[in-house]
Formats: sequence, structure tokens, C-alpha cells
Amino acid sequence: MLIPVAALTFLAVFCVCVAVSVAVAERQNSPKTELKRRLQRMARSSGSAIPEDLRAEITRETRPADQFFAGFAPTKNLDRKLDQAGLAVSVSLFVSVVVAAAILCSALVMLITKSLAFCSASAVLSLLLADFFLKIKAQLRREKFTELFPDALSMIARSLRAGHSFTSAIQLVGQEVPAPVGELFKTAYDQQLLGLRMTDGLSSMNDRIDSLDLRFFTTVVSINSEIGGNLSEVLDKLSLTIRERLRIRRQVQVYTAQGRMSGYVLGVLPLVTFAFFFFLHPDYEMELFRDPKGIYIVVLAVSLQLFGLMVIRKIIRIQI
Repeated sequence: MLIPVAALTFLAVFCVCVAVSVAVAERQNSPKTELKRRLQRMARSSGSAIPEDLRAEITRETRPADQFFAGFAPTKNLDRKLDQAGLAVSVSLFVSVVVAAAILCSALVMLITKSLAFCSASAVLSLLLADFFLKIKAQLRREKFTELFPDALSMIARSLRAGHSFTSAIQLVGQEVPAPVGELFKTAYDQQLLGLRMTDGLSSMNDRIDSLDLRFFTTVVSINSEIGGNLSEVLDKLSLTIRERLRIRRQVQVYTAQGRMSGYVLGVLPLVTFAFFFFLHPDYEMELFRDPKGIYIVVLAVSLQLFGLMVIRKIIRIQI
């Protein structure tokens, strides 16, 4: 009888977790929540383009938990990091998930090792992994943006030569180009419909993604709106420059493939070896954690390993 009861309990808890996850996802992806998120983002990034009374009204619509985290120093810029990573979640929800994961990991480590030091280290490591996750997501999103951005510039240039207005060209990019380029231009177009100048809407995209190519584009558009000129020709040259830089970057990745593979092997090999000996002779590995000198040795080994990976990364990382 115990096995069916345990199975039913597990299924009930699993169904409840799935239902809560679906409900939260539905709420985060609802049109109302998306509209509030866009208005709050525009209120933060538009500077003095929005009247203060409208900015205050939008701020009052923010949930108290998000307002608290916005004023809390460690999470003050978390909303911007989530936006740059392309995660459509609120700050309070992300912080709740990270804290819950840190508590769970620290509890499991405490049960296994019975050490308060390792328990605290696992909690801190969980928080650092969350920040690392955001940086990786932002980097992948930025790389995808760079790959698609030349096509968007060419589309704008062709639309201008065909006689369309610049606003119509921005709308076309928002509809036709995949994310993240399309969604950024669509947001800029929507901001223009709400009364913001198109140049200000495009400039606000720099806060949502850290791209040098995008800053070049917004600078070109800003200068062209003030002094005029052949914008389509300038955008064609900018698109060609970005494509050439991408081509050179791919060649550099081919030339540094051996160094990157060496870094991967040297980084993974100690972990695999440690896990292999741990499963074969657990007592042999646990001596490192029972003896204080062994802990110092492990910390030194991990530090030297990280230092070596940083050196290899510095050698093979070539800025273009």
C-alpha cells in the first residue's frame, strides 16, 4: 500500500507544480502583462521624452515586489539584465526562482556533506550561476542579433529606395525579421505610435541589447534626421561592413578551434577524472574533504584550473 500512496502523492504534487507553472507562464505571456512590461520599459528608457505625470502613473502600476527589487542595490539593474537576455519574466519571479534553487541546493549539500561551509558555498554558487546564466543568454541573443541585423539594414535601405517612409520601413522590419531584431524594431515602432519620436524609440533599443552595430545604426539615423542625406546608401555600406566583420570573425573561430578544444578538454578532464574515482573508490576521494589540508588542496586546484582556463580564453579571444 505504501508504493501506490507514494506514487499518487508524487503525481499530485507533480500535477500541482505543472498547473502553477502553466498559470504563471500564461500570465507572463498575456497581452495585458506584455503591454504593462512595454510601458514600464519605455518609462525607464525614454528619459525626458515622457511626461512626469505619465511616468508616475506607469510606475504605480508596477507590482510592489518589483518596486522593492528596483530600489534594492543588488537587484537594481536586474530588470535590464532580464530584458537584455530576452527573458519575459518579472524581477520578483526570477528572484523567487533563484532563491528557491539556492535553498534547495544548499539543503541537498547539507544533507550530503554535513558541512555548513559547503552549504553556504553551494548557495553562493547558485546565485553566481544565475548571473552567469543571464550573461550567457544575453551573449547568445546578441550574437543572433548581429547575424540578423545586416538583413534588417538591407531591408530598410531597399524600402527607402522603393519610396516608402522610414517609419514604414521600421514597421516592415518588425513584421518580417525574426527575433530578436524584429521584436526590438516592433517595440520602437509601437513607441512611435504612442507619441515617442522614432529616433528616441530607436535609441532606446541600445538599453535593451548591447550591440556596437546597433549604436552605429542609431547614430546614423540621428545624424540623418538632423542634417539629411542619402540614408539608404549609408545603411547599405553599414550592412556590408557588418557582413565583412562577421566573415572575418568566422575565419578567426576556425583558426582558434584547436585552442578552444584544448581549453574544453583541460577544463572537463579533471571533473571527469574526479567523478570517475569517486564512484570507484568513494573513501579515497572523501579523504580530501575530511582533512583540512585536503580542502586547501581542492581549493588551490580549482583556483589554478580557473586561472588556466582564463588564460586560454584570453589567448583565443580576439576582438574584431
